[in-house]
Amino acid sequence: MDPILEDFLSDPSADISALHDVARIKALLENCAKEGRAISYSELLLNLGFRFTRPKMRAVCKTLDRIDKLNAEEGAPALAVLVVREGDGLPGQGWWVGREDYQGQWTGPDAQVYIAKLQRQVFSYWKDRRK
Repeated sequence: MDPILEDFLSDPSADISALHDVARIKALLENCAKEGRAISYSELLLNLGFRFTRPKMRAVCKTLDRIDKLNAEEGAPALAVLVVREGDGLPGQGWWVGREDYQGQWTGPDAQVYIAKLQRQVFSYWKDRRK
């Protein structure tokens, strides 16, 4: 069996469409923003009914890109910056690729400062939108 297909079948009770559910994932991230906290890739996948695997993470990252494009159209800040690795609290490589507003290392103190700044902007935007 194809290893990628096998990976997706490893969570038989999970609904694969959840990985591409823009509204559901956007709502999860908006709730995190309102609470003033980041969410790990593992926690996000768990909320969708999956255990962490790289293929599932890559699938959900495509959805995060769509959410950020929608937010830009709506004049809202990007939410993908809230999805981070558990180890260092920073977004993964895919988030950094192609960024024009940051040219430093993707790990370490400078990256931490940059991400903290962006996350504060997201938290500030959503602070007044708590329900």
